[in-house]
Amino acid sequence: MAPRVLISDDLSPAAVAIFKERGIDVDVKIGLPKDELEKIIKDYDGLAVRSATKVTEKVIAAAGNLKVVGRAGIGVDNIDVKAATAKGVIVMNTPFGNSITTAEHAISLMMALARQIPAADRSTQAGKWEKSKFMGVELFNKTLGVFGCGNIGSIVADRAIGLKMKVIAFDPFLSAERAMALGVEKVEFEEMLRRADFITLHTPLTDKTRNVLNAESLARMKTGARLINCARGGLVDEKALAEAIKAGHIAGAAFDVFEVEPAKESPLFGLPNVICTPHLGAATNEAQENVALQVAEQMADYLLKGAITNAINFPNITAEEAPRLKPWVKLAEQLGSFAGQLTESSIKSIHIEYAGEVANLNTKPMSAAALAGVLRPLLSGVNMVSATSNAKERGIKLEETTRGQDGAFESYMKLTVRSEKYDRAIAGTVFSDSHPRVIQVRDINMEFEISPHMLFVRNADKPGFIGRFGAVMGEAGVNIATFNLGRDKPGGDAICIVATDEAVSAEVLAKVRALPHVVRAVPLAF
Repeated sequence: MAPRVLISDDLSPAAVAIFKERGIDVDVKIGLPKDELEKIIKDYDGLAVRSATKVTEKVIAAAGNLKVVGRAGIGVDNIDVKAATAKGVIVMNTPFGNSITTAEHAISLMMALARQIPAADRSTQAGKWEKSKFMGVELFNKTLGVFGCGNIGSIVADRAIGLKMKVIAFDPFLSAERAMALGVEKVEFEEMLRRADFITLHTPLTDKTRNVLNAESLARMKTGARLINCARGGLVDEKALAEAIKAGHIAGAAFDVFEVEPAKESPLFGLPNVICTPHLGAATNEAQENVALQVAEQMADYLLKGAITNAINFPNITAEEAPRLKPWVKLAEQLGSFAGQLTESSIKSIHIEYAGEVANLNTKPMSAAALAGVLRPLLSGVNMVSATSNAKERGIKLEETTRGQDGAFESYMKLTVRSEKYDRAIAGTVFSDSHPRVIQVRDINMEFEISPHMLFVRNADKPGFIGRFGAVMGEAGVNIATFNLGRDKPGGDAICIVATDEAVSAEVLAKVRALPHVVRAVPLAF
């Protein structure tokens, strides 16, 4: 059955065509009331939105089949990402489709602010000729401070360098090498405030960046500096900025985004040398087309191939990686499930070792799958997307190590669950037939494939166990598909892993546990 996608905001017809061309059923229903969206969302695998649709916790809760929400744009303020993650729903955005458009808008606002163009236009069209009133400043040789030198910020920096401005940048994630390649000087926040003639913001709104430019930090800006915000409302305390402009400390500001949108009122409105636009950063025909096409391609790739691009709540998986990763992800989930079903006490941490060629792959999806497998016996409904947040909430640490080839296998992964009482280890590999196989349990070498119904038995390595066990299963009419044995040393601990055609009943399980030398017997389901 083909995946189904709902488009609930106005997207380009080309995006609809992409879904249809790739065999995905698509419905376009724009402007749905929230109760109607909650009612019908259960029928869809994907939801494509812009900023109008509010993907709330209630919408997520009602979405029984939803796998992905695609946002045609950068900001995901209208999507409850936490609820989506807990439900295992991928949330994607399109950070690059409108980058140039937003950067150009920031440059446009900076130039308009420097030369007071909007006010001069209003004055001239009113029949005045106030040439001396609108004395502006040049951009040439001025210092531009770029707060956030990521995708959009770096484009702004490039354009500003073309205008012969000196560009300094504050960004904790900007490396010295990247700064050099961009031709910008990396500085700390305080130095940017002190030196910049213009500051342009291009950073996400987080708990750390909310009101990052408040009364105190605005006071530390260079007297006569100008501020541009095309990033997110809430980065600047608008009331404090208005006071700084009235006091003459800040010469002007240009804002495309506001604390409350739509912005019907703001302390900045009506102030001299303040320019305000209604969140136009991405509002060009080219940008709207680009983000619509990008979100359609990304969602289609995920629903059809398992490729994940620009996800907010999960590591990326390219379309090229997906086929190669698929058997390893399956193995990771199987190993996690195996260990999780055998773990009875509280889990402290999970350690995953990647050795050989698998260590060179994208290990994040594999680790997420292993984590989901471990947690699923304890938390129903957990999956690769929600596993990490569920583990953090419960104080379970995830540790990863990678190493070169070691031992008889070219490539393998080993998962160790550390609980309050003991460590539980299991290892596996993927052979050339792409079938995952377990190769070690509790450091005992043994090879088998995971089956839907299995039985784990730990016993003392004593004669007679196999015969007695076989008799119990035969008398109960349980057909054994595969039977694997291993031991740590002669007469020591032994493990028996049995695959059966059907689940072992509680009555048969009780008889197995009653056999001489049996320490533990646990049914496993996959």
